[in-house]
Parts: sequence; structure tokens; C-alpha cells
Amino acid sequence: MAQNPKAASVTYADAGVDIERANRTKKRIRYLAHKTFNRNVLTDIGAFGSVFAIDKEKWTDPVLVSSVDGVGTKLKVACAMNSHHSVGADLVNHCVNDIAVQGATPLFFMDYLATGKLEAEVAEKVVEGLAEACKHNGCALIGGETAEMPGFYQDGEYDLAGFIVGIAQRDRIISGNAVQPGDVIIGLASNGLHTNGYSLARKLLFEVAQYTPDTYVNELKGKVGNELLRVHKSYWPAIKKLVAAECVSAMAHITGGGITENLPRVLPRGTAAVIDLGSWPVLPIFEHLEKLGNVGREEMLRTFNMGLGMLLVIPAQKFKKAESVLDRAGEKPYTVGRIVKGERKVMYT
Repeated sequence: MAQNPKAASVTYADAGVDIERANRTKKRIRYLAHKTFNRNVLTDIGAFGSVFAIDKEKWTDPVLVSSVDGVGTKLKVACAMNSHHSVGADLVNHCVNDIAVQGATPLFFMDYLATGKLEAEVAEKVVEGLAEACKHNGCALIGGETAEMPGFYQDGEYDLAGFIVGIAQRDRIISGNAVQPGDVIIGLASNGLHTNGYSLARKLLFEVAQYTPDTYVNELKGKVGNELLRVHKSYWPAIKKLVAAECVSAMAHITGGGITENLPRVLPRGTAAVIDLGSWPVLPIFEHLEKLGNVGREEMLRTFNMGLGMLLVIPAQKFKKAESVLDRAGEKPYTVGRIVKGERKVMYT
């Protein structure tokens, strides 16, 4: 291609992408990811593809379980507060919970961070959160993508998504097929909104109530921003013990859609769920949001987790055993409902 010798030379950096700055940031990311590696990781960060070996002695008839998700508009709050560490943990824990409900042990995680201009400190904080959560959940952060796209995102904002792969023995997959009328539904507490319902929450808190992230709200006993950035809880430490004890028939991660939409996803045909409202403590943030927007209870239950981040369906004869397992795992179980005959829906009483 012919060049104009009189024209100024235009570089990628002139277009807004500084490769050298990105390379320096990636060196720090590589260091953080290495802290999560185990002997099954066979490639270094930076390879075109990441390679992970399966332990054939431990997994004799393995199936892989995968999931992908993002943090959503919770990132708006993180950017407004210039607090980026927790959203990495949010992403990992959300994805871990999604595969844990099928009894899968997390193996490895990959992330996608996209922004207009790569800010090294922000990227490092995000990846620190990713790496710490991976370490906590026993999985390796083996790779990812950091994309710099000038003009695509507003200044100071970014998007974050992740992909997880887990493993389970074929005959130990928790599918929900064993669920039957008479089973008990146990709820495990959330510690906030987790990562769903933020578009409505932000509208109510920042537009209707006209709070700022620094506003102290008596009902919440804290600042709005701190409440919204509570980390999405991982239930894997407790779930893996339940799976090992063989005392759970189905599990539902309560994310977007709330209890109303998520619990039916694990119910077989011919069954439905009855949930007893008032059988668990609803967190103050949900009561405050409901009051601010005069939001109907039906809308609340299909938008937010309402204080329950995980629901477990337990055979009646194994209920005491499950309670004991959860107590030892440090989880307080709430008996919130039961399985009845019906057609894959949730009824509230």
C-alpha cells in the first residue's frame, strides 16, 4: 500500500489504544492469576488458548458443567464510587453458584474486561477481586481478555463478564428429577441484592429518593453505596458438603427473576412449590426499596432475591441430616416451603 510521505504517521495509540500501557497492566494481571494456579493448569497467561487437565483418578466418569454471566448495572455503582475490588468477586461467586446447583466442583474461570480506555489501577483492582474469589472457591483463573475500545464506552466505565467450567461425576449430577411432593424447601440467606435487580434499585434510590452513594440511610444502618456493593455470596462451601452427604434433590440460585422465576427451573413436571412468606428475615434494603417505589409484592418477588440467595429442595427423610450439614458449614437454614403436586410454578402463602 502506498504511503504519503508528507502525512503525519498515525499510530494505534493516537486512536486511543496504548499497547505498551496494556502490556504493563497484563503483567500485573498475570501475577494475580498465577496465585490461583494448581497442577492442572498447563499453560501460562497469554497463550492463545488455556489448557487445563482433568484428574482421571478423581473423576472416573466426568461431565463438564459451564456457565457464563456478567455483573450488570451494579458496575454503575462501582464506577460512581471508584470501588472496583468487589465486582470481581461478585462475578466469580455468581458463576460458581450457577454450576454448584448441579453439584459441580468449579475447575477454572475466565474473564472479559472491556473498556474505552484501560485504567491500570481499575483493571488491577477488578482482577484482584477475581483472583481472591477464585482462590476462595478452589478454582483457577486461567485466562481472559482485556479489550480496549475507544468510543464504545463512556469515560471511566467498563463491562465485566466471566465464564466458568466445573466438573461432576455423571451419576452425581443434581438435576431435580428426584424432586417429589412432600420435599422440604430450605432457604439460605443472601447478604444483599447480590447481582440482580440493580436497574430498578438504582432508579428507586438515585432518582426517586435522590440519594447519592454517600447518603446515610437509617433504615439500612449505613451508606447507600456500601449497601449496594455488598459482595454476591458464594454458597459452594456449604453446597459441596450437602452434595457429598447426598441429601439434596435440587437447588436454585436466586438471581434475576427472583424466587418466582428461578425455582421452577429445577422442578420436574407434576410438581410445584409453595413458599411461606414470613418464614425468613427479609433484609432492610428490600423493605426500603418496596416502600420507596410503592412496589407490589409480586414485582418484588420476581425482581429481587428478597433475602434468600439459594433454595434447596430436601427429601423429607433427609431434612434433619441436611440441617446438621448446613449448621456445620456455618449456614443458618430457613424452612421456607414445600413441594406439592402442580405444574412447575411457585405459589406464595
